[in-house]
Amino acid sequence: MTDSPKNETIQLLATRRSAPPMQMRGPGPDEAELRELLTLASRVPDHGKLTPWRFIIFEGEGRQRAGEILADVFAKREPAAEAQRVETERARFAQAPLVVAVVSRAAPHVKIPEWEQHLTAGAVCMALTVAATAMGFRTVWITGWAAYDREVLTRFGLAEHERIAGYIHIGRVEKGPEDRARPDLDALVTRF
Repeated sequence: MTDSPKNETIQLLATRRSAPPMQMRGPGPDEAELRELLTLASRVPDHGKLTPWRFIIFEGEGRQRAGEILADVFAKREPAAEAQRVETERARFAQAPLVVAVVSRAAPHVKIPEWEQHLTAGAVCMALTVAATAMGFRTVWITGWAAYDREVLTRFGLAEHERIAGYIHIGRVEKGPEDRARPDLDALVTRF
């Protein structure tokens, strides 16, 4: 490596940090920015060119409709839950101005393992978070119970074989959170 200063991409990757949805404010991406974000997120390695992912956009009133689904399903799953906990679920998608669900459409294929297809959907999530950060937004990639509950997935329009790779919350924050401790590379790296 040379002694040259870090380029903008390296700097972006070195400083990217998730932000809690409750700190996010608008405005979110406009239609042109959203289209560019989704285009950039789609430029990931994709063995076999299967495009084993798709997007669901939750914005405007769609966030409240999603929240009603979450509150309804959660209340059925946890009938003893306090009312405030149900309200927390109702507000889950209303905090950030935009939530993009990245849906993994991985399916059996004669040549491409399903695992690789799921990894591609994960790469879409990461590319979306990096692209949004580069545009000046803050993001967080979340799954949680709503990514695994079959009733939620069905009501969000997912087919039986589809899964949520991540809900990417996108917005703006006044002040970024402090960086967190990062992994010790010496504990993670082996040489063969």
